[in-house]
Amino acid sequence: MPGAAWTDDGTTIRRVGSATTTPGVEGIVRTVRLGRLGLAVSAQGLGCMGMSEFYGPSDENESIATIHRALELGVTHLDTADMYGRGANERLVGRAIAGHRDEVVLATKFGIVRDAGDPRRRSVNGSPKYVKSAIDASLTRLGTDHVDLYYQHRPDPATPVEETVGAMAELVTAGKVRYIGLSEVDAGLIERAHSVHPLTAVQSEYSLWTRDVEAVLPVMRRLGIGLVAYSPLGRGFLTGTITSAGSLADDDFRRANPRFADEHLAANLAIVHAVRKVADARHVTPAQVALAWVAARGDDIAAIPGTKRRARLEENVAAIDVVLNPDELAKLEPLADLARGSRY
Repeated sequence: MPGAAWTDDGTTIRRVGSATTTPGVEGIVRTVRLGRLGLAVSAQGLGCMGMSEFYGPSDENESIATIHRALELGVTHLDTADMYGRGANERLVGRAIAGHRDEVVLATKFGIVRDAGDPRRRSVNGSPKYVKSAIDASLTRLGTDHVDLYYQHRPDPATPVEETVGAMAELVTAGKVRYIGLSEVDAGLIERAHSVHPLTAVQSEYSLWTRDVEAVLPVMRRLGIGLVAYSPLGRGFLTGTITSAGSLADDDFRRANPRFADEHLAANLAIVHAVRKVADARHVTPAQVALAWVAARGDDIAAIPGTKRRARLEENVAAIDVVLNPDELAKLEPLADLARGSRY
């Protein structure tokens, strides 16, 4: 980026000579190693999904400016998928990183197929033929000849995972993909997939109110597989800015999400109140506490909070400097047990 130079010492990415003046944003982003094959990513990445769909109206110019600001701040791990906006999100990310491809660890996903007549209807395809056609379509939309991390978005019950991962391994051999991963899978699928080709990462929802993935973390760590935590802010709920589903845009998918429903709201707001107490005592925001909690869970975990605005991005990046003490962690530990409503 103009005015900046980057060095990677294996522990941090350091910005040299930047002119950023954002209070609380120091511009030093720790890196983590995902998997045993050597992929290093910024410990905080950027989930780009909401820039194109699901979270209300989009502003493409602001979204691209947010990606550019992320790169300036050392947030170089960008996450998208072919189903976000039915390809629109990959095209947006591709435009944003044009001229900056070498600065980015680019991740995308395949496998969820949306009905052309009704985008709400979805199926999953993990067939080898589909894997190979999906990567070519993604590379075209992204404007690149390879992606750094390629995930199967959801397991396909009709295709053995060994066949899917075998096709993904062929993409690595062909140079179209550097590393591979899975998303939202159980321990058995992880073991089977990893026996075909080493997995670098598993992407799953992980936050103060969603800790299901902890059941498979021991297997992942035994095999040397990193965790990429999506929705570390509880789909925005843990920021404390959402007090009712009615405050969300009409086309915001969270309006139909059980955890945002009126019957669960009081219980889930109690989680936010507890997070806010810790945040107020530290003079930081609830979002920063939520992100610091994920960061404290291990050096093999990279969070990808999503945002489509520069101000929120900068707030998230400032969480890098928040290190929770044992007393704070103890206060946050039981909160997931209070969560009410299913994830989807």
